[in-house]
Amino acid sequence: MKAIQALLFFTLLIILNNVRAENVQQEFSINGQKFQIQSLKSDFSFSTSDVRMENGIYYATIHQSLNDKHEKAIPTTFSVKWQTPSHDIAGVWNPIFNNDHIIPADWSSKALDSMLTRNAPVYTLFGHDDVNRYTVAVSDAVNLVHLSAKVREEDSMIYHELEFLSEKHKAVNTYSVKIRIDMRSVPFYQSLSDVASWWASMPEFKPTHVPNDATDPMYSTWYSYHQVIDHEELLAEAKIAASLGYKAIIVDDGWQTKDSNRGYAYTGDWEPERLNNIEKFVDDIHQLGMKALLWYSIPFVGEKAKVAEQFKGKYLSHSESLETYVLDPRYPEVRKYLIDHYVHAIKDWKWDGLKLDFIDQFKTNKDTVLEKRDGRDFASVYEAVDKLMSDLITELTEINPDVMVEFRQRYIGPAMRKYGNMFRATDIPNGAVTNRRRIVDLRLLSGDTAVHSDMLMWHYEEPVEIAALQLLNIFHSVPQLSVRLAELPKSHLNMVTHYTQYWSENKDVLLNGSFKPKGIFANYPLISSEKGQKQIIALYDDVIANISEHDVNQTDILNAKKSTSVIVKFENDWQKVQLIVQDCEGNVVSKTIKRLQSSLLDVEVPASGLLSIVKM
Repeated sequence: MKAIQALLFFTLLIILNNVRAENVQQEFSINGQKFQIQSLKSDFSFSTSDVRMENGIYYATIHQSLNDKHEKAIPTTFSVKWQTPSHDIAGVWNPIFNNDHIIPADWSSKALDSMLTRNAPVYTLFGHDDVNRYTVAVSDAVNLVHLSAKVREEDSMIYHELEFLSEKHKAVNTYSVKIRIDMRSVPFYQSLSDVASWWASMPEFKPTHVPNDATDPMYSTWYSYHQVIDHEELLAEAKIAASLGYKAIIVDDGWQTKDSNRGYAYTGDWEPERLNNIEKFVDDIHQLGMKALLWYSIPFVGEKAKVAEQFKGKYLSHSESLETYVLDPRYPEVRKYLIDHYVHAIKDWKWDGLKLDFIDQFKTNKDTVLEKRDGRDFASVYEAVDKLMSDLITELTEINPDVMVEFRQRYIGPAMRKYGNMFRATDIPNGAVTNRRRIVDLRLLSGDTAVHSDMLMWHYEEPVEIAALQLLNIFHSVPQLSVRLAELPKSHLNMVTHYTQYWSENKDVLLNGSFKPKGIFANYPLISSEKGQKQIIALYDDVIANISEHDVNQTDILNAKKSTSVIVKFENDWQKVQLIVQDCEGNVVSKTIKRLQSSLLDVEVPASGLLSIVKM
């Protein structure tokens, strides 16, 4: 019996493979590289246009169209497949925040799922030298797209597949998607930055304005206070933060409910139960010269919220563990309810920005009816989210053109840059190294959208040089601090003061300079940024810091590690230098002038200290 079942199973596989082969709709090639478009038979036909190779980058646009231009139908799922030899491929980078960079085998189910509310449709195959070998990106950042690059054991070839419209789509006459493949031998960060620019050049993904306030250090209440927040306590803490150079406070979860349990059972009414004099609180913060941002979980209506019954039948799902329902944005009354609350916060309460959380929970499941009926004015959940967020940012910027909107890592694709001007590394409490890695991955695709660290916290009995690693690991992002400043030991406060001031003085170099992270598999042990005559290098491991910029006359090296040896290699005409060494509290340890006898220099720098090298 088992033998018969096995025979039937393999017969079915053969039949399915033959069906797939029979349903190849189109073959096209770019510069000799062959691509196959595969789909099930339907009333739609496939065509390609704008197929070209330009400066080492392949382009092609794929169209799926109904023969009768006056009709509409649900487009069919289709995939684009091709294969390339695995030549100097060390790993694969994609925007999944916990990606391990390992290229999966072709029998693996591992793939990148991209949609408006999660990830971005791009991956990079990189070499053993962090150089781009093959970067694939597509223009559809709204609908669900599966992207994969897998290695086959039998031939060491990389098998690429892009699958479109696997989730039921609304009826259309045509669907088009652009594919971009970068084969240039350039650093991986340049290839990904160019993808971000490609997306941003599309009118449908034009990024929103980034106010300067979004690039200033901020204080967050989450790790320091969690849900137990109080007007006077926060105000006292904000005064200290302001004196240290923090320009805004983000009031997180807890302001809207007196319930301090984890979960979101009482979320959704958005009445300020803890900050019950909320307008005065905002005014008090403004009196300190600080901005104020307020947290909301966009999709959630808790089980015990007063409005839970009001939206019955208008939820996408229910989370038992979080004790909340997830609203369905395809209902216009749902979108209006949400937008009205956020407009109220900005217009009436005078908040300067919003932290909008959990957008990735706007997602479909097997029971979602993807049809425009029963009060829904959209069939697609993602198109409804786009409508919600587009309308929201339009209304908010009419009230305050410099309004700030923060999103958390995962919902960080090109479409999200239309509505958010701050992207934050996803939660990693007390996780310096992972925070650094997530920040780098965010920056690679974010263009000029402000990239923020996850909130910084540490144990107050840590040695100060170890506590400093939390701050130094996020130096190429905007700091978000979340410790109780009034309770910090004096040495810790000195460290925060010193490095916050240094970061602020060098913000332009760190955020707007040429961003060069090195060592993908090693969690980026060296990150360099240069602008004008200044170079800043952060060392996170015992690697050599190269000074190769001819226009640079000062290089600062952050010794963001426990070892004290900093080895510098000079590759230009530096002959005589001044060396200034500081510890993590800003105390000058040594100041010397040295004539270079070789291209290598070994300097003793305290753990978490700073070495400044000035050309004489």
